[in-house]
Amino acid sequence: MSDTEPSLIRLARESGAETQVAPLRLGPRVRELRKARGWTLEQAARAAGLARSTLSKIENGQMSPTYEAMRKLAEGLGIGMPQLFEPPRRQQVLGRMDVTRSGEGAAHPTPTYEHELLAAGLTRKRMLPYRARVRARSMDDFDGWVRHDGEEFLYVLTGAVRLYTEFYEPVEMRRGDSAYYDASMGHNVISVSDDDATILWVTSLG
Repeated sequence: MSDTEPSLIRLARESGAETQVAPLRLGPRVRELRKARGWTLEQAARAAGLARSTLSKIENGQMSPTYEAMRKLAEGLGIGMPQLFEPPRRQQVLGRMDVTRSGEGAAHPTPTYEHELLAAGLTRKRMLPYRARVRARSMDDFDGWVRHDGEEFLYVLTGAVRLYTEFYEPVEMRRGDSAYYDASMGHNVISVSDDDATILWVTSLG
């Protein structure tokens, strides 16, 4: 069987390149967290039980805080300590959102599936959500395995399907059943119900 990557996933990947993130420095990270809460130095220091001068030196890279100081700082900011060292994915919170009304997704039909892309108004997504009507009734309907980078989540909305994967026995799934799998492993889905089954797919693009 030949290997194929769905064109809708390929297109989504091409519009979803990530920006490189600069190495994290603790001082600017602490300042960013403080300002995100709208706190002054005095307010943050009081919440953490630290001296204002100590917090100022931490933010300006003039001292390396002790473990105890970092613990207090994390608790005062209401976060886990690992978040003090976790670089932000973006320079600012974008607050993006897109609502897709029922039946208003972007259509992307194929010989085996009738895809309806969800959240199509957002570019550079980390996930690709789409609803699919499963037309295929046999593995012979496919030109080989579908495979692509990333991971995939499948949820059966209506009807019944059979999930074929490269390394596992076929699995029959009905409404409410779900599967999560490595999408680089060959996979195909066929409908085994009288009517075309419908499923929700979410594919990672990272």
